[in-house]
Amino acid sequence: MSNAERIQAGSPTPRPTPSPTPSPTPRPTHDPARNPTHDPLGSPTGTDVVFTFSYETWDDAVRRGMMRPPDRLLGTLLRSEEVRRLLVVNPWRSAPALAARRALRRDVPFPASPRARLHTPARLRRADPADVGLIEAQYVAYDRSVRRAARDHERPAVLTTNPLVAGFAPLRWAGPVTYFARDDWLSSQARRTYWDAYRTAYERLAAAGVAVAAVSAEILDRINPRGPAAVVPNGVEPAEWLGPPPPAPPWLEAIPGPRAIYVGTLDDRLDVDGVAALAAACPHLGVVLLGPLPNPAYVAPLRGIANVHVHDGVGRAELVAALRACDLALLAHRRTRLTEAMSPLKVYEYLAAGLPVLATDLPPVRGIHPRVTLLDDVAEFADAVDAALTAGPLTEDERVAFVEASSWGHRHRTVLDLALRGVTG
Repeated sequence: MSNAERIQAGSPTPRPTPSPTPSPTPRPTHDPARNPTHDPLGSPTGTDVVFTFSYETWDDAVRRGMMRPPDRLLGTLLRSEEVRRLLVVNPWRSAPALAARRALRRDVPFPASPRARLHTPARLRRADPADVGLIEAQYVAYDRSVRRAARDHERPAVLTTNPLVAGFAPLRWAGPVTYFARDDWLSSQARRTYWDAYRTAYERLAAAGVAVAAVSAEILDRINPRGPAAVVPNGVEPAEWLGPPPPAPPWLEAIPGPRAIYVGTLDDRLDVDGVAALAAACPHLGVVLLGPLPNPAYVAPLRGIANVHVHDGVGRAELVAALRACDLALLAHRRTRLTEAMSPLKVYEYLAAGLPVLATDLPPVRGIHPRVTLLDDVAEFADAVDAALTAGPLTEDERVAFVEASSWGHRHRTVLDLALRGVTG
């Protein structure tokens, strides 16, 4: 049986011994109704847990609406009755910058209680060094910092979203260790400097028997874990999607229908040439690209096309409203090693909105839902537009069934079973 098919229980494997190495902005408030925490005293029979972010912080998560997979997972831990005490750990931060932010009160406050606390390890520079040996030394130091902060925890289960923590932090003081893999970091061109470190970290965590919950089978196969493993695709939050559709945003209403929408960061995952071909072949279709634009030059070839509409990223409520006011959704991705491994959150949200989907045929997209039409590349989308529009949206029963079956609650049950293996109760 392949790693991608395996969900196992098991006890933690001892960690390997590391080799020797030479003006304030307005702050959003934490909304306990949206991100509730459990009773401050926690469950007397629950498990102590340490959760670590990868490269983003608690402040980042709250500011973006607690919407990315690690954010959602943390929200579940904060609410779970299976968790006795929870230590949430930020990635390394620059000590001078951290001191300045605290003085200016710029970070979103964490809802600290006797049950849940936030810890932020600090060093001189926030960025990791490039050398693998130096990175290992940094994460041995990170381990010491977390151990001190978790001194009142009893053999806590560690759930980390950072492969360098999973691979290099000794964590001998902890209970079972689980790595939540939301991306294949070895495929990220933006983090190419650290590919050697990620490769070594994957080898280390596999050898140590660290459990891995990955959002796709492709990521799991690339890590090749020897310990417990599970594929846990992305999901949706039912509270955002159930009920009648909200009013469409005015900027979207101004775009004539039918409307096809792509949501997400407008970066090199997006097939710009394919989108241009789609727009040219379907002049009756309004093509909406909704999301942050880190490099405006990347979508410059689309700016002069009358039926392509580029809009900056919006908040969660507006994103939901925009999706529910469109007619068709697009996973207009290039075929790369990164996109072939990622579980596309947007496809789950498209279907939660009831939209038929045209998607590049990538392994993690196969089998999600019958209303996802898979095509070899984005230039072929034009051939499938009319059939998708004629078929129309999912029925309300189909939409609700998909939302309920794909809820983060269901997804996280698998992650918690893996992370708390052998220690719950």
